[in-house]
Amino acid sequence: MATAELESILDLNTLEQYCSAIGAGTLLKSVVLFEQLMPEYVGNLVNAYEANDKDTLCSEAHKFKGAAGSVGLKRIQQFAQLLQHGEEAAWADEHSTWLNEIVNYGSSDLQELKQYLESKA
Repeated sequence: MATAELESILDLNTLEQYCSAIGAGTLLKSVVLFEQLMPEYVGNLVNAYEANDKDTLCSEAHKFKGAAGSVGLKRIQQFAQLLQHGEEAAWADEHSTWLNEIVNYGSSDLQELKQYLESKA
């Protein structure tokens, strides 16, 4: 994958800092933990959306944003950030699109992250 495309998916600057500080192998362990928790995070988002529970959806998006950001998953972190702000004017029209982006890209972005870290280990 080209660097520009990878930069749209992963926070390469943060990942480089983490790799320098703690090592790619240690970071990869955190990513594996995130991978185990991701179905629950996404399930909570989908459940709140299906229940039309805006407050819970925003709250769960905030949690997911932090978790995704902590492992360098830039693209899905950005969609979660948009999703967490229910007071924004565009939210009513766009929240389902943002949730779909998280669902659609979450697994593939996670795989790109793991490959990236494995190449650094």
